[in-house]
Amino acid sequence: MSYNATGNPAGRRIATLLDAGSFVEIGGAVTARNTDFNLQATDTPSDGVITGYGVIDGNLVYVYSQDATVLKGAVGEMHAKKIANIYDMAMKMGAPVIGLVDCAGLRLQEATDALEAFGSLYQKQALASGVIPQITAIFGMCGGGLAVIPGLTDFTFMESKQGKLFVNSPNALDGNEISKCDTSNAQYQSETAGLVDVIGSEDEILSQIRSLVCILPANNEDDMSYSECMDDLNRVCADLANAAEDTGIALATISDDNAFFETKKNYGKEMVTGLIRLNGMTVGAIANRSKIYDVDGGVEELKTVLTVDGCKKAADFINFCDAFNIPILTLTNVTGYEATKESEKDMARCVAKMTYAFANATVAKVNVIVGKAYGSAYVAMNSKSLGADMVYAWPGAEIGMMDANAAAKIMYADSDAETIKEKAAEYKALQSSPMSAARRGYVDAIIEPADTRKYVIGAFEMLFTKRENRPDKKHGTV
Repeated sequence: MSYNATGNPAGRRIATLLDAGSFVEIGGAVTARNTDFNLQATDTPSDGVITGYGVIDGNLVYVYSQDATVLKGAVGEMHAKKIANIYDMAMKMGAPVIGLVDCAGLRLQEATDALEAFGSLYQKQALASGVIPQITAIFGMCGGGLAVIPGLTDFTFMESKQGKLFVNSPNALDGNEISKCDTSNAQYQSETAGLVDVIGSEDEILSQIRSLVCILPANNEDDMSYSECMDDLNRVCADLANAAEDTGIALATISDDNAFFETKKNYGKEMVTGLIRLNGMTVGAIANRSKIYDVDGGVEELKTVLTVDGCKKAADFINFCDAFNIPILTLTNVTGYEATKESEKDMARCVAKMTYAFANATVAKVNVIVGKAYGSAYVAMNSKSLGADMVYAWPGAEIGMMDANAAAKIMYADSDAETIKEKAAEYKALQSSPMSAARRGYVDAIIEPADTRKYVIGAFEMLFTKRENRPDKKHGTV
């Protein structure tokens, strides 16, 4: 039967998310079957969760929406089983699952029954990972074990005022209380924890989920996630060179009709990740960023270095793209690694994870060097040696071990300033120019910034049928 949305928030969210009149409810008559603590005397319509399917711009999706008006949305045995059933159907049909979360936690009256059924949700999510896209949106409480659910999904959205996401509540943390640091709010979870991709109002989140579904493949074997491109394939991006520092702008500029869905925008800001379209094809984009320009003309300065958060963000995104056969484009401008005592604890491990993700990905990979590309930090950023299929460089790019002046000072430490200047120029011409790298085959072509869109579209068209075999193994361990 078709669900008729009323004032119920759970139903209203589904009605807003899906195409009008497309939702079909499954399991609407299910109620709690536990009788302990007089639970049978409490009305539990749909056992606190509305489940079913519908379409978003014609794309089939499965949805569950927790109803906080029924036992505050607490997860009981039948509640969890309804969601698990949706996952089973979604995997059979090859369609995304969207969870709209508003939950007080596990239902205490059902104890081990609730725990057993809830554990099966973790298993379903693990099985679905890399098979179908999983999206979670948090509109109310999402605490304790339920906080693992967005951690197991591919994309997480969070309402900026009412959403609360935590494993341990802020007041339960030693030396903390909520007025000092609200670790459960949307700002903390998006900026510091990096678990949340997008924050906003309820309507903004539902609109953003619709946009995301329309750009994602339906599953890991779907080759229908392409749209007709109405943009000029040879469009010249005249001002692209000016966006070398804010590569978020650069990615939007080269994308079809300037469409760019940025993920984890507030986390690891020196690394941009998101989805663009090139000739109608969905492409995963990853880029170093040293400046962020806001709509009012303000500028946030960042360093051209790899950071722990940036590498974590990139590695997760690369793994997602590779799992769903989404080709990868990188814009590189990096000079080294963040140098702080705090970052040193995880830097090697996180750079290794990103390096492994790039090397392990078998999808088409294209790299454009738009600025500086120094040392092993450059090597980790989808270099030719890591397996990039095509590497382009802008004429002003610098590729090598380090800045030419620094190299000259090291090699000619006892020389005068004039000699060092002369040797720096010689080093730049011989060792760090894009032409030097091109002569050795590390760069495939030197291109004008304005022609970047044309070249990357051509590269991905050529790489469309790419096949790559790897050594047989169960899985890597990085």
